[in-house]
Amino acid sequence: MTMRLRLLAPLLAAALVAAGCTESGESPAPDVLRVGLAAPATLLPADIRDQSGRMLAGALWTPLGDYDPTTGKMTPRAAESVTSPDRTTWTVKLKDGAKFHDGTPVTAQSYVDTWKTIGQEQWQASRVVKELLRAKEITAPDPLTIRLVLDRPSGQTPALLSSPALVPLPASALASRDWAGFAQRPVGNGPFRLDGAWQPSGGTLVRVADAPGKARVIELKTGDAAAQYDEVKAGKLDLSTVVPGDRHEAMHADFAQRHVMWALPNVSYLGFPLTAAHFSDTTVRHGFALGVDRAALEAGVLGKQVDPAKSLLPPAVAPGERSSTCRPCTFDAGAGKSLLTQAEFPATPVHFGQSQANWLRPLADQVTKAVGVPLAPEPGQGPFALDIGLMTPSPQEVLSEIAKTTGYASDGFADLLKSAEETESADSGEVYRLVENQLLRDLPVAPLWSGHGHAVWAERAGDVTATTFGGVDLSAVSLH
Repeated sequence: MTMRLRLLAPLLAAALVAAGCTESGESPAPDVLRVGLAAPATLLPADIRDQSGRMLAGALWTPLGDYDPTTGKMTPRAAESVTSPDRTTWTVKLKDGAKFHDGTPVTAQSYVDTWKTIGQEQWQASRVVKELLRAKEITAPDPLTIRLVLDRPSGQTPALLSSPALVPLPASALASRDWAGFAQRPVGNGPFRLDGAWQPSGGTLVRVADAPGKARVIELKTGDAAAQYDEVKAGKLDLSTVVPGDRHEAMHADFAQRHVMWALPNVSYLGFPLTAAHFSDTTVRHGFALGVDRAALEAGVLGKQVDPAKSLLPPAVAPGERSSTCRPCTFDAGAGKSLLTQAEFPATPVHFGQSQANWLRPLADQVTKAVGVPLAPEPGQGPFALDIGLMTPSPQEVLSEIAKTTGYASDGFADLLKSAEETESADSGEVYRLVENQLLRDLPVAPLWSGHGHAVWAERAGDVTATTFGGVDLSAVSLH
C-alpha cells in the first residue's frame, strides 16, 4: 500500500462509520440501529392506520402530550399545559423554541392551520376534528397559545388533543397541498428527521439532537416479518417490530428477556341489526355472543395477532382493568344454545351483513356448530363485522362509534354517554364503566378481540418500550 493510501484508509473508514455505512456482514457503527418493519401505508400523520406508520410518526413528530386512559391524565410533550375553566373553552400553551426539521418555527398557528386542513380532507383524523373535538372556534391569540371553544363541555379534550394524528404540519406543506410528496418526504417536529425520501424498501432516520447512549442513526428496512425475525436472531438486524404468529411460541425461548408486547388501537365486535325482528331480543344477542370461541379464532385465522376480549372497552382506551372477564366475552356453547332456544329463535339460515372481514366465515362455521343455528357469511340482514381503528385514547371514540353504527339509543344511553364525556378526564373512568356495563347488558355488539403488537431485539439493543399510539419508541432505544 502506498503512503497516500495508508493515510486515506482510516479517513475513509471513519467516514463510513459516521454515515452509518457498513460492508455486508460487518457490524454497524456503535450509534446505528437497524430496524425491520412492515411497509407503512403512508407517513402522512393524519391518515396513518398501521403500527409501522404510527412508530415512524412517533419518531418524526412530537405530539402535544401523552394521555393515560387508566389515570385520565395527560403528560405534556410539545405542550406546556392544557387547561380549561369550564371544559368548553380550552387553552393550550406550547413550549417555546420548537422547530420543524426544515428550520421553521412550530407555532400555535401551525396547529390551527393543520387542524383546519384535517377537517377539510378525508383523512382518518377528520373524524377526530369534526365528530369528537367539535370546536366552534380554534384560534391562535399569540404564537404559543391555542384557544379552542367547543360546542359543548368535554372533559375528554386532553385525550383527543394527545392524538398523534393532530401533530402540526409545516407551512410549506399546507401551502403546496402536495400530500403524496409530503408523505414521501415528511417534515416533522420530533426527535428524528428523515434523511432523504422514504422508499418502498425503507429509509434512514437521523437524530436531531444529541442523546448519549441512544441511536444517532436508524436504518429502517421493510420486508417479510418471518425473515426479519430470523435476521435479528442472526445479528443482521437489531430490532424487528413485527412477529408472525408461527414465531410466537419460539419467541419466548429465542428472546427470553428481549421481547415486548403492547395493545394496538384497534378492536373488533360482532354487531347486531337491532331493527331486524329476530335480533331485537337481547336474549338472542347474548346467545350468539356465547357461541363465539374467540381463543380458537385467535389461534387460527387471526394468526395470534389479537387478544380475546375480556371487556367491551379494549385495553387501548380502558380506564383500568375490569375485575373479571365479561360474561358475553366467554365461550359457552351450551348456554348460548339454551338462550336461543328460550327465545324461540328459528333454525333457519342467518346471513351476515356486508363485510370483507377474513374471520367471518370461520366464525360463522364455529357459531353454527356451537348453537345449532346455521349462519352464512353471505350478505344479508344479520350479524356484521365491526372493526374499529382508533385515532385517540378516549373511550368516547369507540363508544360513540358503536352507537352510531348500530343505532343503539335506549334507556338513557345517550345521556349517560354525554355525562361521561362532560366529566373531567381524571374522574370519567367510573362513568365510562357505567356506559360499558349498559352496553354489555343490552349487547348491541358482542366484544371479540383487540390487536397487539410484538417486537424482538438483539443483545446490542436495550430499553425497548412501546405504547399503543406510538408503537416502539425509537428515540428511547439504547445501544451497547
